[in-house]
Amino acid sequence: MDFGTIVGLVFGWAVVILAVMMEPRSSGLFIHIPSMLITFGGTIAATIANFPVKDLARLPKIMSVALREDAYNPKEVIASLVHLAEKARREGLLALEDDLQNENDEFLKKGIQLVVDGTDPDLVRSILEIEISYLEERHQLGQSIFKYMASVAPAFGMIGTLIGLIQMLTTLENPDAIASAMGVALITTLYGSLLANIVCTPLAGKLGIRSRNEVLLKELMVEGILSLQAGENPRIVEEKLKSFLSPQNRNNLQEVKRDQEQVMRSAS
Repeated sequence: MDFGTIVGLVFGWAVVILAVMMEPRSSGLFIHIPSMLITFGGTIAATIANFPVKDLARLPKIMSVALREDAYNPKEVIASLVHLAEKARREGLLALEDDLQNENDEFLKKGIQLVVDGTDPDLVRSILEIEISYLEERHQLGQSIFKYMASVAPAFGMIGTLIGLIQMLTTLENPDAIASAMGVALITTLYGSLLANIVCTPLAGKLGIRSRNEVLLKELMVEGILSLQAGENPRIVEEKLKSFLSPQNRNNLQEVKRDQEQVMRSAS
């Protein structure tokens, strides 16, 4: 679970609620059911109308991606690819087929299988890059849903405000009711801004970060797989793949390699 995302969302709402509670006399004015129906209900209705139902059915899974920690560790992937490069140089590419059963990442598994099957390097790169391209398109779907919701929520807030202003104009003969009606009219704009800026926009941003990280990891895998196929020296493979890491993570790579070697020795 990505506690940073959860803490950020909860803290954002908590700050707003706390600010409202600090003025007890007006706290009750911020709870208005008709405004909630217009803003939240309208946003949901517009989203349903804009996207296919089969795509919206994936929304819970998409949200779980935004709220969980990154599942992939590039240092572990590099250490694994270096180990495979060492094995390929000692025993040949066909020996890598034994490692496929223990590989959990389907993308890496598919790439190694293509290499073991003797597929042309250009074709291997083409197949894997096409898969990365479609992966990015699938990721764009989740981002587009939340970006769309972030764009329409303030609009429905403004619609609610206009409705409230129209209702307010019917009470012009009562000056005391005008101020109260104006406050209610503006609540929908507040709801729309909160929904857009403390829910939808942060989730879309986090999905974008998740997508970039995963695409970068897949590109790392592609370079490692092609290096395996070319029979490059494992040290050269490691140095090439380390270029995908930050300087701090490069220094920690040796520790990950030692841990993996210990696990392999214990397993054997």
